[in-house]
Amino acid sequence: MIRVITVIGHGIELLPHFIEHYSFADEIDLIVYSNELYPYIEDDINIIIKDNPRIKIIHSENWRVFDWKHVTKLYNDAKNKYPDDWWIVADIDEFQVYPIHIQDIINDCNLNGWDLVRGGFIDRIGENGDFPKIRNNTSIFNQYPLMGFFRTPMSNACPNKICIMKGNIELTAGQHYANIDGHTTWRWQGWNHPLIAPYDKYNVQVHHFKWDSTCIDRIKAVADLNKEYAFSKEYQLLYDKLKENDFRVDIYNKEYMFQYSDYDIRGYYEDCCNWKKIINKIIAI
Repeated sequence: MIRVITVIGHGIELLPHFIEHYSFADEIDLIVYSNELYPYIEDDINIIIKDNPRIKIIHSENWRVFDWKHVTKLYNDAKNKYPDDWWIVADIDEFQVYPIHIQDIINDCNLNGWDLVRGGFIDRIGENGDFPKIRNNTSIFNQYPLMGFFRTPMSNACPNKICIMKGNIELTAGQHYANIDGHTTWRWQGWNHPLIAPYDKYNVQVHHFKWDSTCIDRIKAVADLNKEYAFSKEYQLLYDKLKENDFRVDIYNKEYMFQYSDYDIRGYYEDCCNWKKIINKIIAI
């Protein structure tokens, strides 16, 4: 069984796109994360997922806002209930794109004893480096035609992601790494750990649709919180950099490696010509 799981607090407008993108999954599990900024989201979610038995809310709770470490705990607790199943862990704004069909990757992992597949971010933004408002009836990939790699150079944010995994794999904060036998993957054999599918064979593009019309306010709110668990310093760096450029991303900055997509409906792996350069940067972190 392939299970997709996401924690949803903000980003209700992304949920229909998320469901469509991961329609191949046997089950899509939602964890509702409400707080003072997003207090009544469960009712809205139920309207979107009604009459779809593959999609269900498996847990709901109210917790302090922007606690990314707690979000990771919610993922780990849910996955551990089905430790032998295959899971795709993706925040609501993370749309994974695979080099081959997901089932073929999992079959190869089963054959070779690999328990997880890693990848990294591709940042998606609007045509002029702006942050569009998300629309319902248009492909999310079409709405964000530019793809690149700007968040890490701007704010030193970690671009690594654990994407596909067995349920017993313990994720670290932000789902960037895994703890295996008391070791964190970036410190112990890194990408070459024997339980990780070889990165030169399988690595996952995580197209990041964080950058919508509401993102500046959210970035500022996280920065103003000034808490370690929210990675507020990183968000302050990002906010300051964006402010310097009138809250647009400089699409001509060669370090960000921007390119236009081919406006594919679902996104496809070969569309990102710069992916090899991006993943090599990610591997080096």
